[in-house]
Amino acid sequence: MATSAAAAPLPSVLWGTLIISGTIIGAGMFSLPVVMAGAWFSWSSALLIFTWFCMLLSGLLFLEASLHYPAGSSFDTVTRDLLGRKWNLFNGLSVAFVLGILTYAYISASGAIIQRSLGLLSLPVSARSAGLVFTLLVALFIWLGTAVVSRMTLIFLGAKIITFLMIFGGLLWQVQPSILLDSGATDSHYLRYLWLVLPFCVTSFGYHGNISGLMSYYQKQPGRVVRCLVFGTLLALAIYFIWIIGTMGNIPRPAFKEIAAQGGNIDVLVNALSGVLHSSNLNLLLDIFSNFAVACSFLGVSLGFFDYLADVFKFDRSATGRLKTTILTFIFPLTAAMIWPNGFLVAIGYAGLAATLWAVITPALLAWQSRRHFATASWRVRGGNAPIILVLVFGVLNIVVSLLSYGNWLPQYTG
Repeated sequence: MATSAAAAPLPSVLWGTLIISGTIIGAGMFSLPVVMAGAWFSWSSALLIFTWFCMLLSGLLFLEASLHYPAGSSFDTVTRDLLGRKWNLFNGLSVAFVLGILTYAYISASGAIIQRSLGLLSLPVSARSAGLVFTLLVALFIWLGTAVVSRMTLIFLGAKIITFLMIFGGLLWQVQPSILLDSGATDSHYLRYLWLVLPFCVTSFGYHGNISGLMSYYQKQPGRVVRCLVFGTLLALAIYFIWIIGTMGNIPRPAFKEIAAQGGNIDVLVNALSGVLHSSNLNLLLDIFSNFAVACSFLGVSLGFFDYLADVFKFDRSATGRLKTTILTFIFPLTAAMIWPNGFLVAIGYAGLAATLWAVITPALLAWQSRRHFATASWRVRGGNAPIILVLVFGVLNIVVSLLSYGNWLPQYTG
């Protein structure tokens, strides 16, 4: 019987791919056209591809280091052993900040978009109330476990992709090359605005908190986890491109100034797109897509936050232990969302700097140290030390850009 259990087939790579892509493709994508408006399409596209590659490498580097530890070991366990307690404390604070503030951002986004959707049905509800109810539903799924989250993600992602294709089948037909290429622009300075895009691109490829869960899910089989990371991030990249082409090809560049001035929240961009669609059916699909996009990211990010907190506080996987972790996962982001319900774009921006530390710098350092501490490894990222160096340089660049941005020392595309 033991042999039969050990030989049980592992879950399909599809489930892990959906967890990764579902985490990445979500509410954060709504910030991209707004922050990319200054650099516009060509330069922003190049930066998005470069960011995707570096963020994929950083995830693979963390996978390489974590293979030396028991399945389920998150950043806390691996970082404390390889980089010491002080760095682990610093890194741990950044992990908690990023996952916490992104959870807050998705509560804020869910409240705003659900309020808008119900308003179209003449069902008035406050953003706070909508965010609260939806958060409790997500918390239930998280408490039930990774398998439930992956299946719910499949439902949400499937519905999101279907509505996405139906919407952008219409939007892409309406794309005007003159708008997409910003022909005849009065402000033709693009490169100066590119730097501000980088922190948002980094945040838009945040999936690293889910790698530990996948390690347990696939019983430390690196080949399967690698495929999940590659396929999941590539799917996200493809959908991002369809998204920015559909938005930037229909909404003129100067119009994004007004969207940003109104806070850049999801409902503002959706309203702008609704003015382009001129179809009640497409407007309805856009609202459905927006809700499922928020739900996918919300599930993925909060699951990563849950796994991290469970590892830090050593809560067991019993129903009681999972309940403790679930409460700790949501209590602070939910409280913040009840006090500040419209902080989506600001939260995404601030997450970029802290995300660089734990999702870029730390994975590179962990891979470097693991190669020094462990003579043999079951799997390693190809290319020797080149991937580590590239990821470190990318991380330092993003830190510098983020600090300059917070100090208002970079040009901003404003009215």
